Amino acid sequence: MEELIKITPNKEKAKSILKMTDTTLEMIKNIDIDKFPSNLAKEYYDVIRELLTIILLLDGYKTYGEGAHKKLIEYLEKNYKEFSRDEISLIDDLRIVRNKIAYDGFFVEKDYIARKLKDIKEIIEKLKKIINKKLG
Repeated sequence: MEELIKITPNKEKAKSILKMTDTTLEMIKNIDIDKFPSNLAKEYYDVIRELLTIILLLDGYKTYGEGAHKKLIEYLEKNYKEFSRDEISLIDDLRIVRNKIAYDGFFVEKDYIARKLKDIKEIIEKLKKIINKKLG
């Protein structure tokens, strides 16, 4: 697995990525959960992954290559104790589901998203709070 790469923190890049996640969250509101639960799962995971990328960027790190997404989650677990084991597991579960969708043509049942939606939104809000604090 690739390790973290030390970089110079970049607030402007972080703000730009954050703006893109807000755009994606706006788009998500228009996705019909009954028709497109897999797309919804994929988009929510991508938002969380981008928010994790911003946190690493602001902390002066980046990941790349094989296992980069898993590394983001491990970094969060190790360095941000305000996230519970259940929240970390949910993020990792979304990563696995997203990979199955992207690479295996896997279809998510709508109740999967419905059951997890409240927790997903709470994770996104927690990540955004951390980012906004770091951006000052």
